[in-house]
Amino acid sequence: MLRREFSALLGLSALPTLALAQGTPTEGRQFTRLNSPQPTPPGKIEVVEFFLYSCPHCYALDPFLQQWSRQVPADVSFKRVHGGFNAMTKLLQRLFYTLEAMGLEAALHERVFAAIHLQNADISSEDGIMKLAQGLGVDMSKFKQTWPSFGVVSKCQTANKVSESYQIQRVPTIAVGGRFVTSPAMAGTPGTSEQQAGAATIPVINHLIGLSRGK
Repeated sequence: MLRREFSALLGLSALPTLALAQGTPTEGRQFTRLNSPQPTPPGKIEVVEFFLYSCPHCYALDPFLQQWSRQVPADVSFKRVHGGFNAMTKLLQRLFYTLEAMGLEAALHERVFAAIHLQNADISSEDGIMKLAQGLGVDMSKFKQTWPSFGVVSKCQTANKVSESYQIQRVPTIAVGGRFVTSPAMAGTPGTSEQQAGAATIPVINHLIGLSRGK
């Protein structure tokens, strides 16, 4: 069993205990309210994860979000927004949206994280990203054709605009219903591990979904 899988299991088993100890999430501590509510899909409570493939905190949170996302209620939608804050993260952002355009992002999401954080893949250049994609078994002819496409460039631009609208300054950050934001740093308590903070984030997300239903 991979070290990450073992840590994730520990964190998942601790989730009910952490949620019970935490009690009802408090505004200003476990979550904040946006000054300017953002548009969301009609009829849906949108949950958005702002993340970076290169972020170790995003990597630690991912198993908990993966499990949670498999059980979302019918009135909830979940999506990821990859930031592009500098040259390297813009390359990873392009990787994310290229895989998404090819219909491969969901299937390869965990493997991209593992390639970067466990296998030390080179993500410092476009050539490195191409080698990473090739190592994932991607059809490189289609990948290279999709990589510079108008659709991918537009998605990257939209992701940056959405991040600006939500005033994202750090990742991972989770937005709920266009009105609330939380994160492992907010949901966790001092001295807890990355896995415990990740586990503690899920009950806060669910609480914010409940608040969004009551608006």
